[in-house]
Amino acid sequence: MTETPHWLDQPRNVKRLWRGFLVVLALTVLAELLVTMHPHFAIESIFGFTAWFGFVVCVAMIVVVKGLAILLKRPDSYYGHDND
Repeated sequence: MTETPHWLDQPRNVKRLWRGFLVVLALTVLAELLVTMHPHFAIESIFGFTAWFGFVVCVAMIVVVKGLAILLKRPDSYYGHDND
Protein backbone atom coordinates (compact mmCIF):
# COMPACT_ATOMS: atom_id res chain seq x y z
CA MET A 1 0.00 0.00 0.00
CA THR A 2 2.10 2.89 -1.26
CA GLU A 3 0.79 6.38 -0.86
CA THR A 4 1.65 9.03 -3.38
CA PRO A 5 3.59 11.88 -1.80
CA HIS A 6 1.82 15.14 -1.20
CA TRP A 7 2.71 17.90 -3.64
CA LEU A 8 4.16 19.99 -0.77
CA ASP A 9 6.62 17.21 0.05
CA GLN A 10 8.61 18.03 -3.08
CA PRO A 11 11.23 20.75 -2.46
CA ARG A 12 10.77 22.29 -5.91
CA ASN A 13 7.11 23.01 -5.15
CA VAL A 14 8.00 24.62 -1.84
CA LYS A 15 10.53 26.83 -3.64
CA ARG A 16 7.88 27.77 -6.19
CA LEU A 17 5.49 28.75 -3.42
CA TRP A 18 8.14 30.92 -1.72
CA ARG A 19 8.92 32.64 -5.00
CA GLY A 20 5.22 33.15 -5.67
CA PHE A 21 4.67 34.65 -2.22
CA LEU A 22 7.64 36.98 -2.69
CA VAL A 23 6.33 38.11 -6.08
CA VAL A 24 2.91 38.84 -4.58
CA LEU A 25 4.55 40.76 -1.72
CA ALA A 26 6.64 42.80 -4.14
CA LEU A 27 3.61 43.56 -6.31
CA THR A 28 1.67 44.63 -3.24
CA VAL A 29 4.42 47.05 -2.22
CA LEU A 30 4.80 48.33 -5.78
CA ALA A 31 1.04 48.91 -5.98
CA GLU A 32 1.63 51.71 -3.49
CA LEU A 33 3.04 53.72 -6.41
CA LEU A 34 -0.34 53.60 -8.16
CA VAL A 35 -2.51 54.47 -5.18
CA THR A 36 -2.87 57.90 -3.63
CA MET A 37 -1.93 57.56 0.01
CA HIS A 38 -3.61 59.58 2.75
CA PRO A 39 -1.23 59.22 5.71
CA HIS A 40 -2.32 60.27 9.17
CA PHE A 41 1.26 60.56 10.40
CA ALA A 42 4.41 61.71 8.60
CA ILE A 43 6.11 58.32 8.90
CA GLU A 44 3.27 56.68 6.96
CA SER A 45 4.25 58.63 3.86
CA ILE A 46 7.51 56.67 3.53
CA PHE A 47 7.39 54.25 0.59
CA GLY A 48 6.82 50.69 1.76
CA PHE A 49 6.09 51.72 5.34
CA THR A 50 3.14 49.36 5.72
CA ALA A 51 5.21 46.37 4.59
CA TRP A 52 8.06 47.18 6.97
CA PHE A 53 5.65 47.95 9.79
CA GLY A 54 3.89 44.62 9.28
CA PHE A 55 7.21 42.76 9.26
CA VAL A 56 8.45 44.47 12.44
CA VAL A 57 5.15 43.85 14.24
CA CYS A 58 5.22 40.18 13.21
CA VAL A 59 8.76 39.78 14.58
CA ALA A 60 7.74 41.60 17.78
CA MET A 61 4.78 39.24 18.25
CA ILE A 62 7.06 36.22 17.86
CA VAL A 63 9.52 37.61 20.43
CA VAL A 64 6.70 38.36 22.90
CA VAL A 65 5.19 34.90 22.48
CA LYS A 66 8.59 33.26 23.03
CA GLY A 67 8.91 35.27 26.25
CA LEU A 68 5.43 34.28 27.37
CA ALA A 69 6.22 30.64 26.62
CA ILE A 70 9.14 30.82 29.03
CA LEU A 71 6.95 32.32 31.75
CA LEU A 72 3.93 30.06 31.24
CA LYS A 73 5.66 26.77 30.47
CA ARG A 74 4.75 23.83 32.67
CA PRO A 75 6.89 20.76 33.26
CA ASP A 76 6.09 17.60 31.30
CA SER A 77 4.80 15.92 34.43
CA TYR A 78 2.36 18.74 35.27
CA TYR A 79 -0.75 16.65 34.57
CA GLY A 80 0.66 13.46 36.05
CA HIS A 81 2.61 10.54 34.69
CA ASP A 82 1.51 8.36 31.81
CA ASN A 83 1.04 4.75 32.87
CA ASP A 84 1.55 3.02 29.53
